[in-house]
Amino acid sequence: MEILLWLVPSVVLTGAAMLWVSWVSRDGRGEVDRDVAVERLGKALAKDLPAGTRRTAAPARDRSTGIAVRPSHGADADGTTRRAS
Repeated sequence: MEILLWLVPSVVLTGAAMLWVSWVSRDGRGEVDRDVAVERLGKALAKDLPAGTRRTAAPARDRSTGIAVRPSHGADADGTTRRAS
């Protein structure tokens, strides 16, 4: 247990710093009226996008199985198609 005593100063300092930051920043942002915030959001959503920008749906992702498969290149010399399975 004595070997961990060197951690005590850093733990105390970290805890004090966390308390100080939480105390200092508690009134830092100020309150915004809910109606004003809703009005700003409505204006931002109603605004047209700049020219050259368009909204598109996210492309459908192809689900990977994690196995790499090479496409076959036709039939072998004897006319059969080689397959791994």
